Amino acid sequence: MRIIISILLFFLFENISAQNIDIELFKNGFSSPLDLQNAGDDRLFVVEQGGRIKILQPDGTINQNLYLNISSQVSSGSEQGLLGLAFHPDYSNNGYFYINYTKTNGDTRISRFSVDPTNPDMALSGSEFTIIEYDQPFSNHNGGGIAFGADGYLYIATGDGGNGGDPGNRAQNTTLLLGKLLRIDIDNTSTGRNYSIPSDNPFAGSAVNAEEIWAYGLRNPWRFSFDSLNQDLWIGDVGQQNVEEIDRAGSTEAGLNYGWRCYEGSAPYNTSGCPTMQDLTFPIAEYSSNSSTSNCSVTGGYVYRGGAYPALEGLYFFADVCSGLIGTVDSLGNLVDHGNFSGSWVSFGVDVNKELYIVGIGGSIFRIIDTAIIGSPEFDNPLSIVMTPNPAKENLNIIVENDQIRSISIVDIKGSLLLKQDTLLLSAINLDVSSLNHGFYIVKIDSESGKSAIKKLVIK
Repeated sequence: MRIIISILLFFLFENISAQNIDIELFKNGFSSPLDLQNAGDDRLFVVEQGGRIKILQPDGTINQNLYLNISSQVSSGSEQGLLGLAFHPDYSNNGYFYINYTKTNGDTRISRFSVDPTNPDMALSGSEFTIIEYDQPFSNHNGGGIAFGADGYLYIATGDGGNGGDPGNRAQNTTLLLGKLLRIDIDNTSTGRNYSIPSDNPFAGSAVNAEEIWAYGLRNPWRFSFDSLNQDLWIGDVGQQNVEEIDRAGSTEAGLNYGWRCYEGSAPYNTSGCPTMQDLTFPIAEYSSNSSTSNCSVTGGYVYRGGAYPALEGLYFFADVCSGLIGTVDSLGNLVDHGNFSGSWVSFGVDVNKELYIVGIGGSIFRIIDTAIIGSPEFDNPLSIVMTPNPAKENLNIIVENDQIRSISIVDIKGSLLLKQDTLLLSAINLDVSSLNHGFYIVKIDSESGKSAIKKLVIK
């Protein structure tokens, strides 16, 4: 049996280690979509750059009525527009959601809206409440992402204010909000502000530095997210001309300086008057966007924590706007290029089940799928086996047709034997698999007549 399992695992690992990521069209027909969020239910909310939010249902239909339309308030085009959406952690009770957009004069506004209490598929007209605004000196590098952490605070990615090379050195200037990741308490207010400063922000209480700052030294953090398992922060920060960087920090690591304009990724850019390297936080991973490549701009994504594709568990997904690259980074910083796909990727999103989607500016939304799981072989002899449910959680039913089960073995993908039952002589059996961790397993069934079958099993 060990030889058979080893052969099977060889084929599976050969398949998994190859390019195993693919995309599957979920819905097209949107107008410059830039963000995709869920509100804790099975709907997906599609943010369009021009100032509209549409509801995409799980069956792929789009609601006829818009969830929100602020197109008359938005300066759109290039890197401006309605750029980000976040639902309050208690949205199901208070109906609050937040958006990040550039106003008609090009400056940034973060606002709160309320859902219509009589219609869960529409925002309440006239409910906008401004949280914070700040000037944008140029039209590019507006950041735009917003998200709630597990701490309940709202995080805001700002960008360095634009042009090239950060001419105002704004990202390193901690008296300014630009080139930063901000962190504010939107559930409480303080004198003169529609929010308050968390007491553990790195510059809380400062009379000089901007108290809203959580991290700084960012060029244009185009999409950040929190790992839903451990709340690690992941950021895709767009490079100047040669390096696209991916940053990671623990959930409580405050005041990190990611190095821009001093460094582009880990490469020196303009180090005049800069801190020492020991005072900076360098990327966990980076890739080239110099003129010899087709890459140009990183789009940050999410760490996969869904249940459909166990082989993707714990991998951080990112993409490139120009080349169509989709890649992953593991917890050790190992970057894998899964190839170039046809799309200008500007965002990722997850649904309520934590399954992963990718958004193309051309108007299409795709699912991320793992072709290794879909296409990997199952070694079946003439023994006919029915194994349900799969994925399983607590119990696994195995039925053999026109024969009897003599033994059953379950091994993990490392080849370790986890469960074995012999001399059963049953045509059907119900196994308790509740002790198995979330992941991918191999089940081998031997019959009384000497036939065998090997099946893949997913534990969710």
